[in-house]
Amino acid sequence: MRRVRTVVLPVPAPAMISRGPSPWSTASRWRPERPSRTRSSEARTAVSMAPVWHAGVRGEDRSFVRPRPAGNRRCATLVPGPFRRRSMLSSDTSHAKAWVPVIAIACSLVCVAKNASAQAVIKVNDDVNVKFGMLLQTQADWTQDAASGGYQQNLFIRRVRFLVGGQVAPKVTFFFETDNPNLGKTVSGTKNIATGFTVQDAYLEWKASDAFALDAGLIFIPLCRNCIQSAATLLPIDYGAYSFLHGGPTRSVVGRDTGFMAKGYLAKSRLEYRVGAFQGVRDALSRNSFRSSGHLQYSFLDTETTYFTTGTYLGKKKVFTVGGGYDVQADYKAFAGDAYFDRPLGPAGALTLQGDLIHYDGGRTFADLPRQNDYLVEGGYFFTKAKVMPWLKVEGQKFASPNSGRSQDRFQGGLSYFHQGHNVNIKAGYGRINPKTGRSTNLFTIQLQVFYF
Repeated sequence: MRRVRTVVLPVPAPAMISRGPSPWSTASRWRPERPSRTRSSEARTAVSMAPVWHAGVRGEDRSFVRPRPAGNRRCATLVPGPFRRRSMLSSDTSHAKAWVPVIAIACSLVCVAKNASAQAVIKVNDDVNVKFGMLLQTQADWTQDAASGGYQQNLFIRRVRFLVGGQVAPKVTFFFETDNPNLGKTVSGTKNIATGFTVQDAYLEWKASDAFALDAGLIFIPLCRNCIQSAATLLPIDYGAYSFLHGGPTRSVVGRDTGFMAKGYLAKSRLEYRVGAFQGVRDALSRNSFRSSGHLQYSFLDTETTYFTTGTYLGKKKVFTVGGGYDVQADYKAFAGDAYFDRPLGPAGALTLQGDLIHYDGGRTFADLPRQNDYLVEGGYFFTKAKVMPWLKVEGQKFASPNSGRSQDRFQGGLSYFHQGHNVNIKAGYGRINPKTGRSTNLFTIQLQVFYF
């Protein structure tokens, strides 16, 4: 390879600067020509401040280097020349340029990590803002088959959600959420590879005051506490097995339905009410009555004023609530009662307990939802220093005659490690289903969660 020649040209500095620097050029590999030690100080200054033109291999790569003062020659900044052409060195330049967006993204992530609170909300003005979030739950489970005794094994995405929320006007907020549940899971030999997202939540809220707010859109049916709980703050691995049995017959979207709901807080925010009219199931002429649902909750300790209820506060609040709800349409009816307790027990940890009791009766409207009483009891103790929580969930489904033979009990116990609270955690559990008739089966589950909103 021929040696690179360095030629000093007296090009004015303003002409160079107007071209703009390009720190990723090959010319930045060479240093400006160092002045001779025998030159005078004036000559050294003149030479060090003059631009340097490097003639590359066979004279094909020409770039100007922005000069630096004589006292600082650690690096040179390139200004592209007007006659630059591709050369043997241009491939290196293209590789370097390819890393520009990668490094920019990396720097952005570092800045976001250090200033997450400042970057979480995009503020248009004092009345308009928006924020984004995501929920990812990856899961591995081994489910025993009652007939063969073998285990179905699955590695899949339990939930992947995109969240958007914000304010569009004074006292007017919105929330939108998508989901793609059970992506990659195989059931009965069929793998779920659908990539279409489901609209999970989509509603507007106009808040006239703390005592009254009106929600409109695709909304959680407020039947019980576990029925309106955030999937990102669950205490065990998943919801209760019977919390959304009304979803199929009423054509709901995982416990949500379209409609309008009034919500408010009274008695110093200790008493919360939710009551609404929803689409439900329509007849051929769409003239039947709408679906009606509501929930009432009283907080004895710290208050809860969020749209979604929380599964565990991990010792950050003192909460004790009791509530009840209903869900009716035509001959279908469901009634529920719930209680929730969450409190730190000294600096060592915190105890969380929840209980839900639901009575379903599909009547003549939903014959595929027979009369039954279902319950859920779950609890766990969070060790603050270790960030771990052993937990237990017990459930039951008790059918009335003539379906009493379909009754069953379930339990699941496990251990969770909350590395960063609900933002990053991993849960593992063992469960067992004991039907009244038939063979009991086992379930092993591991779930990793990443959440931000």
